[in-house]
Amino acid sequence: MRTLFKGGSVVSGKGVRRADLLVEGEKVVSLGRGLRAEADRIIDVAGCVLFPGFIDAHTHFDLEVAGTVTADGFASGSRAALRGGTTTVIDFACPGKGETLASGLGRWREKAVGKTFCDYGFHMTIDDWNEGIRTELPAMFAQGVSSFKMYMTYPAMLLGDRDLYWALKELKALGGVCGVHCENAGVIDGMIAEKKALGELSPASHPETRPPYLEAEAVGRLLRIAQAAQAPVIIVHLTNGEALGEVLRARKRGQTVYVETCPQYLILDKSLYYQENFSDAARYVCAPPLREKKEQEILWKALRRGEIQTVSTDHCAFTLEQKEMGREDFTRIPGGLPGVETRGELMWSLGVARRKLSVAQMCRLLSENPAKLYGLFPRKGTLQPGSDADIVVYDPSGGHVIRAEDCESAAGYSPYEGFAADGGVRQVWLRGRLAVESGNVLFSQPEGKYMARGKCML
Repeated sequence: MRTLFKGGSVVSGKGVRRADLLVEGEKVVSLGRGLRAEADRIIDVAGCVLFPGFIDAHTHFDLEVAGTVTADGFASGSRAALRGGTTTVIDFACPGKGETLASGLGRWREKAVGKTFCDYGFHMTIDDWNEGIRTELPAMFAQGVSSFKMYMTYPAMLLGDRDLYWALKELKALGGVCGVHCENAGVIDGMIAEKKALGELSPASHPETRPPYLEAEAVGRLLRIAQAAQAPVIIVHLTNGEALGEVLRARKRGQTVYVETCPQYLILDKSLYYQENFSDAARYVCAPPLREKKEQEILWKALRRGEIQTVSTDHCAFTLEQKEMGREDFTRIPGGLPGVETRGELMWSLGVARRKLSVAQMCRLLSENPAKLYGLFPRKGTLQPGSDADIVVYDPSGGHVIRAEDCESAAGYSPYEGFAADGGVRQVWLRGRLAVESGNVLFSQPEGKYMARGKCML
């Protein structure tokens, strides 16, 4: 099957060019102005922008946490992703304490296989460090897992400084890259204990016990550990200027540091936690928390300057009924927000349409950089001959209002309810097959493939 996209503008990380795009089977064959090629079907995309399929490198599907399981498993989560233009997700395989990495990866692959509507891969979570885990790492690379996740918070998952150092050294030697959740666990636990002693148990206590300077402290400490290990690191879901300052100082020292942020930190702010209605406030509980509104412009400027490399969602969806678990104790509110479905249109509407980002910058943040960072480029993240024909046809004209009732996510609500989007996703193509049209997922069966990944190319 040969498909010719006529009259659109094709985006790369370098810019936008008017070009037709020819797809044969699952692959891009050629692109150029006024292509004359035989095709089985011609798609008129005049006035539209063609992005490489978006990659969300931070999702949590079918995750057991806080005594419950995320509302979105791989089926509903990947349908939501696909509807919003995300053609590849990279989720997290999370072994339990004492479980081998191989067993953890096997469990997550079982969760995903035959259920995932978009393409997918896995990071491997490391929440313990010992000789057994060290010796397993080469087998992870052999199965296409080249990125890892470690925590400096959550008592059940955090690694101490010594283990972080050893783990980073080992991953560096193997050619891997590691993302780290940076918050100071000890001080946070102390602040939580003080709030509980005072009986201050509402969602308003959540941001007060996880202040931005404790994120910045952990970022700074991690980067000194990475300096000692001579290893690159990724700061995941960075939220504030003070933490960013630690990154910029490390880069000035010559360190390799990559940064991810998320739409919630660019758009939402901590005032939402102070609403009187419990449900209205609790739905926004996530870690790190939403910050002061002033931090948003700092992050947008960092995106424009190339100081932040990717925008993922940290999609970790719970229903409002699940959030009720913490009505009497804010620490029991399952932390996380849905967002995999709306990232593309939000970044266009609040970034490109408002001239905070160029179209090429949006492409780098959502497609090209995550593909390079996580070893998928040039199969993913670009529209060039030989790449997968993952295509987002974005129509800048018109617009719509984001409504939870229109979403595929099983969360039942959207943090961005009522936001007006400029334009929208007209079509999504997954490896040359039309997957979404006018907001409707066309696949009746999961079509996602596991993506074995290589080393970082960014």
